[in-house]
Amino acid sequence: WQGRALDRMYPIVIFDALRVKIRDADSRTVKNKAVYVALGVTREGVREVLGLWIAENEGAKFWLSVMNELKNRGIQDILIAVVDGLKGFPEAITAAFPEAMVQTCIVHLVRHSLNFCSWKDRKAVAADLRRIYGAATADMAAAELDAFEEKWAGKYASIAPAWRRAWPEVIPFFAFDPAIRKIIYTTNAIESLNRVIRKSIKTRGSFPTDDAATKLIYLAIRSFEKDGRNVREWFAARNQFAIMFGERFAA
Repeated sequence: WQGRALDRMYPIVIFDALRVKIRDADSRTVKNKAVYVALGVTREGVREVLGLWIAENEGAKFWLSVMNELKNRGIQDILIAVVDGLKGFPEAITAAFPEAMVQTCIVHLVRHSLNFCSWKDRKAVAADLRRIYGAATADMAAAELDAFEEKWAGKYASIAPAWRRAWPEVIPFFAFDPAIRKIIYTTNAIESLNRVIRKSIKTRGSFPTDDAATKLIYLAIRSFEKDGRNVREWFAARNQFAIMFGERFAA
């Protein structure tokens, strides 16, 4: 599965990470390792997990090896790579796929913001954040961010500044048509995948080896892929991809 051939082009690939506990054979201690997952959307609008990788440390060298693996399995182009502050990632994807647009993951920005909130406020804060990334233009989004800060600064002072720090990476998002934006910021796919993986590893305190963790997570991914894999409202997004990326999307 991890070595299977992949499509020549993916309009969107989302790279995400979560943590697992794995016993180190040498030191016999339990280490926190990262599991990196690449979730692609095909030209036909089908979600597909492209691969998973376990590593203790990330960096440009690690990410370049992942990108080269994806290239060796057949990928020649990624139109939009969605990622959240993974160390060394932008350099690696630019080296492997020079034309790929790297987009900060709105999903992660929202997730980090909600971590600061009490449960009773989460729904209201999430709705107000949606007004920011759901705005028609970057200027309108900036105005919504100002309004958000005015409303919530007294209670959650750190949220708006975090968005402002990430703003240069958020702005390119508004260049996309709403049909494409919706797919980028829709949390369902990556969140439901994470939920399935977390559920599978929750029953295990730690894993004896990387391979043991990989096998269990692989089974969780296969379970995820049996459920609805098609992106909703893909037809409109597909038309926008064709207009925006032309021959690269058609190739």
